[in-house]
Amino acid sequence: MAKRLYIGNLSFNTTPDTLRAHLESLGGKCSSVDIVSDPYTSRSRGFGFAEFSNDAEAQAAIDGLNGKELDGRALTINEARPREPRGEGGGGGRGPRGPRRERRERH
Repeated sequence: MAKRLYIGNLSFNTTPDTLRAHLESLGGKCSSVDIVSDPYTSRSRGFGFAEFSNDAEAQAAIDGLNGKELDGRALTINEARPREPRGEGGGGGRGPRGPRRERRERH
């Protein structure tokens, strides 16, 4: 079964190719590598995810590379947690405004 890893503290200059090469340096094979980027600026957000085809290779990457440097930054590598369900979007963020006031009649 495939295991997904979280990779944090990435340099903004790290590319998916350099991250894949670093993760595969221990002999494992990454089936996918994704660096999360800001949708507005396309700049890296400093973290990403990698998927390994088996648990042993993923654990070897965690044990061998967690805390090691890539592009001048010490990586944080651990097993990715399942994504939390997010609530409905929308709303203006103003919150409840209390009860409605009665309109006064004009004379």
